Amino acid sequence: MIEIQQVNIEKIYKLPDFSLWINNVINKEGFKVGDINYIFCDDSYLYDINMKYLKHDTLTDIITFPLSSNSNIISGEIYISIDRVKENSLMFKTAFEKELSRVVVHGVLHLLGYDDHSEEDILEMRKKEDYYLSLLP
Repeated sequence: MIEIQQVNIEKIYKLPDFSLWINNVINKEGFKVGDINYIFCDDSYLYDINMKYLKHDTLTDIITFPLSSNSNIISGEIYISIDRVKENSLMFKTAFEKELSRVVVHGVLHLLGYDDHSEEDILEMRKKEDYYLSLLP
């Protein structure tokens, strides 16, 4: 089951229901959907998580924590900073909704085992993001 929460945000956003799309992404990758919790927050909330759990003294748009106990079922927590998504949409000159969708699927790809540490990994991740964004209803 996919759940969406908003925490520590001044303005509550009417976010699209990504559930069917994310289910489709996971199924196309050959896995089943477990419990996935999206937590949309502000920069300070995600920064605190970044420092506490990853010891990274930096802002980020997303942090993903895989929680699957079964290798065929995808579960986890995905924290997304709305502040960073807004900034990135301006920087990349793209619509906020498109950037948000990219970050949403980026988190799922991390849960599916994709990484973005090397140039090769980043290229593969971008191709997957672009493909799945093309399937967005």
